[in-house]
Amino acid sequence: MDITLNSIEVRVLGSLIEKELTTPEYYPLSLNSLTNACNQKSNRDPAMALTEEDVVRALDSLRFKQLAVLSADGGRVPKYRHLLAEKMSLMPAEQAIICELLVRGPQTVGELRTRGERMYPFGDLAAVEEVLQELMVRETPLITLMPRQPGRKEGRYAQLFSGMPECLEESSEARPEAARQRVAAENERIEKLEEEVAALRSDVAVLQRQMAEFKAQFE
Repeated sequence: MDITLNSIEVRVLGSLIEKELTTPEYYPLSLNSLTNACNQKSNRDPAMALTEEDVVRALDSLRFKQLAVLSADGGRVPKYRHLLAEKMSLMPAEQAIICELLVRGPQTVGELRTRGERMYPFGDLAAVEEVLQELMVRETPLITLMPRQPGRKEGRYAQLFSGMPECLEESSEARPEAARQRVAAENERIEKLEEEVAALRSDVAVLQRQMAEFKAQFE
């Protein structure tokens, strides 16, 4: 692939795609909202603690690479959106798969279907496999199937925006119980809601401050 992104650019791009698909009413994103999205504890691997300056640098690079742009919505708070779908002619199902690989790294077909459901309603594993195949057989492939790791039944798929992935060593820890997995999923959902509420409060505070400054001009 001609375009190569670093880890922060990957996180920023993935977060923009995710929010467009999951919360379109709050998209495009302000710098504050985008930074919070990048630093989410849920649906992210690895966890990051990016500053707004980190995100600005990544946005500038993505804009140069024609993958992001400052939205022309006319608002007083600058907002950003991605251009991946337009630039690479991606359908929503393809965006959902790429987004998952950008924000959580290499995953199996089953993991992609389960985690991607929040962005696109895949009917079954075959539907996911069809999308994966389409993304791999492009003139410029966007994803690849990694070699199957020892002890694993399935290979994992990885995005190619940051180059060819290295084979990561698998953890030897036992798989968590089903109940623990359900608890973890519920905790992730609650954390996600808390982070979205915090982002909205921050945006409201900015708007309130701007309104106060506007009113002060006439006093």
